[in-house]
Amino acid sequence: MNTELIQKYNVPGPRYTSYPTVPYWNEKGIGIEDWESTLISAFAESYEDGISLYIHLPFCESLCTFCGCHKKITKRHEVEDPYIETVLKEWQIYVDFLPIIPRIKEIHLGGGTPTFFSTSNLDRLISGILDRAEVTEEYEFSFEGHPNNTSKEHLQTLYDLGFRRVSYGVQDYDPKVQLAINRIQPFENVKRVHEWSKEIGYTSVNHDLVFGLPHQTKEGIKETIDKTNELRPDRIAFYSYAHVPWIKGNGQRGFNEKDLPKDHEKRALYELGKQMFYDNDYVEIGMDHFALRSDSLYEAMQIGTLHRNFMGYTAGATKVMIGLGMSAISDSWYSFAQNEKKLEDYQARVEKEQIPIFRGHLLSNTDLMMRKQILNIMCRFETEFEGSEQMFRKIKNRLSELEEDGLVNIAGRTIKVTEAGIPFVRNVCMAFDLKLHQNKPKERLFSQTV
Repeated sequence: MNTELIQKYNVPGPRYTSYPTVPYWNEKGIGIEDWESTLISAFAESYEDGISLYIHLPFCESLCTFCGCHKKITKRHEVEDPYIETVLKEWQIYVDFLPIIPRIKEIHLGGGTPTFFSTSNLDRLISGILDRAEVTEEYEFSFEGHPNNTSKEHLQTLYDLGFRRVSYGVQDYDPKVQLAINRIQPFENVKRVHEWSKEIGYTSVNHDLVFGLPHQTKEGIKETIDKTNELRPDRIAFYSYAHVPWIKGNGQRGFNEKDLPKDHEKRALYELGKQMFYDNDYVEIGMDHFALRSDSLYEAMQIGTLHRNFMGYTAGATKVMIGLGMSAISDSWYSFAQNEKKLEDYQARVEKEQIPIFRGHLLSNTDLMMRKQILNIMCRFETEFEGSEQMFRKIKNRLSELEEDGLVNIAGRTIKVTEAGIPFVRNVCMAFDLKLHQNKPKERLFSQTV
């Protein structure tokens, strides 16, 4: 680990779950007509491949102070029924609009806390979705579970509905860290739901861990990963904590910033974790993800189908992703559209039988080309540049220091991230980000890259 390189390249930068990134979407947004026309085009072009559904279930009973998600904090479970009804109404709007019954390849339940909802309501939600669609032959349904409130009944109900992947938010097992982020979650709770998942038949169990949290130390990370390796999940997401309190407000101000590990200290936590994963036969997949060779994410990386979108890394790409629920983002490949972020606004729009988007972006031909380049870098650590010679020279010039520092290799128009460059993959992608270079942000928009 080169501390000089970390200090040099640890700058604010996007995570590239999309290109253009959300702050650089067109200020005028997207007209509903443009969203509908691009959706129809992509739907028709990829009908046999099927679509992905992301369903945002925003409720949590308590606030985790590291969280950057759109959520609603409440202990009132009477909010479940009207929310499920609204999501199903939104789905019906899309079903009525599409020219033929949709075929679903992927469903992902995110949040918030999907297991905030009762099993009967989750059954009603998924059954209501599937009653109005077909399912592709090779489908993948997944959900995010909170170890403290995911019951065996939750797991069995969703398994019976076709779910085979589950992801548990672990973050860290150190009690001091858990107290700082307001996520008190004993190892026994994680062990219990993990073993239930395997007993029921889930084929892929993921654990989310986070480095860079307040009060984290090498000793604490080592203990967390030792416990994680004891359970041996199929996948591990080892995320860098994105400290963006200027965006997320009081939710990320539950601790003092001096309690956060800085720069090379933070990266040392990642390097320690990475080596421990390697020692236990995990393979690095894309950015911040690790998987056993038996998992579909590893296979996808090997055969070149690994994809990245607003749900993170997935084993296959669909051209259409429809986001249902408050704040959910949809992707037609040619455009992005985000639903109303306030619950009341979202429900009011759906009640009027409107697709409830409030902003979006229509991609230009240049956007589409750069999106492909950045996806290649994020998923395969290399790309063959397809743009004009003038544009290539500009990007090559932006990459010159990274090349001098041994983080990328450039041969002809082929750009490869080296082994040493993988920790700086976000910096590599920034060289392709025309929007970022055309309009340098005057205020803080992004978390640090390292």
